[in-house]
Amino acid sequence: MHHQLRSLDTLLVGVLLPVMLMLLFVYVFGGALSTGSSGLSYVDYVVPGVVLLTAGYGAANTAQAVTADISGGVVDRLRSLPVASWAVPGGHVLASLVKNLGTTAIVIGVAVLVGFRPHASTADWLAAVGLVALYVLAMTWVAAAVGMVARSVEAASAFSFFVLFLPYLSSSFVPVETMPRVLRAVAEHQPITPTTDALRALLLGAPVGNHAGVAIAWWAGALLLAAPVAAVLFRRRTSR
Repeated sequence: MHHQLRSLDTLLVGVLLPVMLMLLFVYVFGGALSTGSSGLSYVDYVVPGVVLLTAGYGAANTAQAVTADISGGVVDRLRSLPVASWAVPGGHVLASLVKNLGTTAIVIGVAVLVGFRPHASTADWLAAVGLVALYVLAMTWVAAAVGMVARSVEAASAFSFFVLFLPYLSSSFVPVETMPRVLRAVAEHQPITPTTDALRALLLGAPVGNHAGVAIAWWAGALLLAAPVAAVLFRRRTSR
């Protein structure tokens, strides 16, 4: 976290990216895109998608940071100190969680300024924050595992671009029923769609249905799988 605070480009991207995306979707695309039968204004519809887009992209950047630490000799230096092996990937995960929850707060703040009006209760807000935190934790551990495997920072950056485009094939920005049949099938069976739908319902005080349970199952499963895999890969990579 201290390193990220000293990195001007990281701070600028973390602050400006969510602001620019929110303004882009609301003022550039919002007039042309329809929310279908939901009856929502576009700003109310799109906020959860922008939250997941920016938080996911920020979490995915952990892959590059982990690869840079391993290939740049930072981990070799830490191995000569009384530092637990889990502290290196764990530190990246904690920093990612704090940074991306901050990004989420920025998105919500900008959204309110451009017309977003949430109707969430206190319990809904806590559930929404918990869902985003689970999403970030799972995505960060997956990114950490990718960072252990990648041999260069450039190779690790490919994961960030994959995560950046994943929300576009979901219900984040347009209803899935407006998509062609093949894309609709993809959107309905990938984790971003139930996560977006659950987050949207929580923020707007609407019934969540089974979306939250499906989203939690996706990200809890990814977390339980990715965390031990990342730990094993880290031990193998640093034992050479």
